[in-house]
Amino acid sequence: MRLAVTEAGEGPPLLLLHGLFGSGQNWGAIRRALAPRFRVLTPDLRNHGASPRAAEMSYADMAADIAGAMDAAGISRAAVLGHSMGGKAAMALALSHPQRVDRLVVADIAPVRYRPTLRAYVAAMQALPLHPGLLRKEADAALAATIPEAGIRAFLLQNLRFEADPPEWRIGLAEIAAAMPEIEDFTAPPGAHFDGPVLVMAGERSPYIRPEHHALFQGLFPRVRFATVPAAGHWVHAENPTGFLALLEPFLAGAA
Repeated sequence: MRLAVTEAGEGPPLLLLHGLFGSGQNWGAIRRALAPRFRVLTPDLRNHGASPRAAEMSYADMAADIAGAMDAAGISRAAVLGHSMGGKAAMALALSHPQRVDRLVVADIAPVRYRPTLRAYVAAMQALPLHPGLLRKEADAALAATIPEAGIRAFLLQNLRFEADPPEWRIGLAEIAAAMPEIEDFTAPPGAHFDGPVLVMAGERSPYIRPEHHALFQGLFPRVRFATVPAAGHWVHAENPTGFLALLEPFLAGAA
C-alpha cells in the first residue's frame, strides 16, 4: 500500500506514526520542532487520512506499509517513533524488519491486548447522521451522549470533512470497526526481538503503560529504557510537547 506521507526538514530520517483516529498532521508541532535537525516523515497509516482503505489492518500489514513508505522515500534505515496504535505499528516494524530501524520510540502504549473501550467511539461515529448542512456543533452534540469528553470529540471530529455536503469521514470507519480486535491486540512474531536502543515514554496521568508491562518490553527490546512525560495523559506529545521533546531529543541524538 502506498501511504500518503508529509515530509519536512533535512538530516537523519525520522518517522512519526500517529494513533487510532489520527493522521500525520497530528505531529505538526513536533515535526516543526524536529525538522531543523531531522528529515521528518509523517505518514497517514492505512484507513486514516489520505492513505488508501483496506479490509486488512493487522500490525504486520501496517509494518509492511511503513517499510514501503521508507522504500518510496529512498530510506533504508530510520529512527521510528509511534504513539498508541502507531507505537504498536512501530514495534511491529522493529520486530519484523529490525534492519530498517535505527532506534525506536514507543509513546504511551504497551505490547499487550487492551480492553475494547474504544469500540464505543467507532459506533458513535458510525451512528452520526451525515445529512446535508450538518454543522460541527450538531455533530459534537450528537457524539456527546456517548463521548462526554469535549477534547476527545474535537479530536474525532477532525476526521469529518465539513467542506463536503453532506459531510463525510476521511477515515475508513467500516474497516476500522471490523479490525478493532486486531488493533486492540498485539502479538510479536515468534522469537522476535529488536536489539537497538528503545525509549518507552509513558504519560504521567495515563493508565496505558503499567509496571507489569516493563518485563514484556524487556523481553522484546533488551536495550529498552523507560521515561515518564510529566503532566501528560495518553496524548503525551500534545499535552506536554516541551516535556515530550526534552526526553525525546537526547535519545534521538544518541543517548541510549
